Amino acid sequence: MITRLSHLFLRTLRDDPSDAEVLSHKLLVRAGYIRRVAPGVYSWLPLGLRTLRRVEQVVREEMDAFGAQEISLPALLPREPYETTGRWTEYGPALFRLKDRKGNDMMLGPTHEELFTLTVQGEYSSYKDLPVTLYQIQTKYRDEERPRAGILRGREFVMKDSYSFDVDDAGLERSYQAHRDAYQRIFDRLGIEYVICAATSGAMGGSASEEFLAVSAAGEDTFVRSTDGAYAANVEAVVTPAPPARPLEGLPEATVHDTPDAPTIDSLVAWANSAGLGREVGAADTLKNVMLKVRRPGEEWELLAVGLPGDREVDMKRVEAALEPAEVAILEEADFAANPFLVKGYIGPRALRDNEVRYLVDPRVVEGTAWITGADEPGRHVVDLVCGRDFTPDGTIEVTEVREGDPAPDGHGTLTLARGIEIGHIFQLGRKYTDAFGFDVLGENGKPARVTMGSYGIGVSRLVAVLAEQFADDKGLVWPAEAAPADVHVVIANKDQAAIDGAATLVEAFDRARLEVLFDDRRASPGVKFKDAELIGVPWVVVVGRGWSEGTVELRHRATGEVTQVAVDGAADEIIRLIGAGR
Repeated sequence: MITRLSHLFLRTLRDDPSDAEVLSHKLLVRAGYIRRVAPGVYSWLPLGLRTLRRVEQVVREEMDAFGAQEISLPALLPREPYETTGRWTEYGPALFRLKDRKGNDMMLGPTHEELFTLTVQGEYSSYKDLPVTLYQIQTKYRDEERPRAGILRGREFVMKDSYSFDVDDAGLERSYQAHRDAYQRIFDRLGIEYVICAATSGAMGGSASEEFLAVSAAGEDTFVRSTDGAYAANVEAVVTPAPPARPLEGLPEATVHDTPDAPTIDSLVAWANSAGLGREVGAADTLKNVMLKVRRPGEEWELLAVGLPGDREVDMKRVEAALEPAEVAILEEADFAANPFLVKGYIGPRALRDNEVRYLVDPRVVEGTAWITGADEPGRHVVDLVCGRDFTPDGTIEVTEVREGDPAPDGHGTLTLARGIEIGHIFQLGRKYTDAFGFDVLGENGKPARVTMGSYGIGVSRLVAVLAEQFADDKGLVWPAEAAPADVHVVIANKDQAAIDGAATLVEAFDRARLEVLFDDRRASPGVKFKDAELIGVPWVVVVGRGWSEGTVELRHRATGEVTQVAVDGAADEIIRLIGAGR
């Protein structure tokens, strides 16, 4: 197909949009791929839509290759199925809710586990029908509180979501692995640098969960890798290696001390090192108690205390992941006023126990560890308060910040931190949704068998932004061949009629060879055309200019900048050969 820039709906911009924060947002707007309609809502213009469709096609081919079947479900959904699974409430304010003219509650689908489950349940009733994997590539909706970074985090986005249905757990393992392998083929074909990380399941539910993260400084996700490369996880899923418990015998008794003006960890450490305790004290020897309030869907707020070593901070993303689907907030002044037993700066385990406040601790707080912590009175702390002797937590919780150099959970090496963009997520859902809807099939033994599920997502529109982030340079976009809006960009850089005719001849030959051609036939200066070609980012640029009269045409490789002079005689065939070899 030939697309002439003189007719293409395209306007490139020289300046970055004022609201753009990340490189992909800037370039996709400047190159005329997308335009903002509202916060988190974008239009796809012709070049952008072509790129989106080519990414979709890579996803579609690899899904079809292992036997998945494409369907399309509505984006406008009734409340009832999501009420059955509890997610009408669990999704909270992120869900777009609306009513139809008859007052029925509806929603714009953020994901489709419920509808896929009901669809398969309505058609299949025997183990002989399974396994089956269905998928769709469809627009999803989430009311992001702070949409940002263009199409990286929007309220409307295109996603591939697929769902496997198996009669037993062994089948689910096979379906999960088939998706995992397909995802690697998809991202490898697109040339994305990515890691596969252990992840939390969140509101999706289920057991095993892995994320595919594209490595990018623009990413909102922090992930860790071990120095030996064997372990990788989203920071929210990192499990802290707990030290062994210590014997309680022979430990000094807990004693309360006056600690005036020591409400912070730094001031407490300074006091301890001037109090003649007989040892050097660091922040890691103190026990910080952070007060939160938690509200489960449909319930009232309740207090929750989290204990952690004083040299660590609470990571709220890990808190939210650990407590999902509950809503979490830091206590405000009004909350402290309503609970006078909470003495700010001096909170200890005793008052929490006496007032029946749930108390969860970092895994490093194990039996036999002695701490300096609040004594529940202004200006007083207790020294040598021993876990398992003087206080007993209600459990452990993974909410503490993960640091560079922390020991890897698998026992091999230490952790390094990096930023990434989530591009795929796969879940072994198990029977959460089939239990909710009572989805059984007749088993091989003649008895009912509860179906087990997997759920697998790829952010298709987000992949376009990821490719822009990872492949762009200081001149503009640099698309890999699989995603580019065209295979070759032909630029007429001369007003000589022979060159114009020669360019048209090349374009027709490329079209016959089934190449997608972007043909810059505009009456613009060569400088403008070259800048637009660099900004638009098609992998190969053919320049027909003054060299035409001298018997040569120029082939430029956008990614490397390499220039090849090709003889006019046989130029079309040679360029087609070079483009094919370079893919």
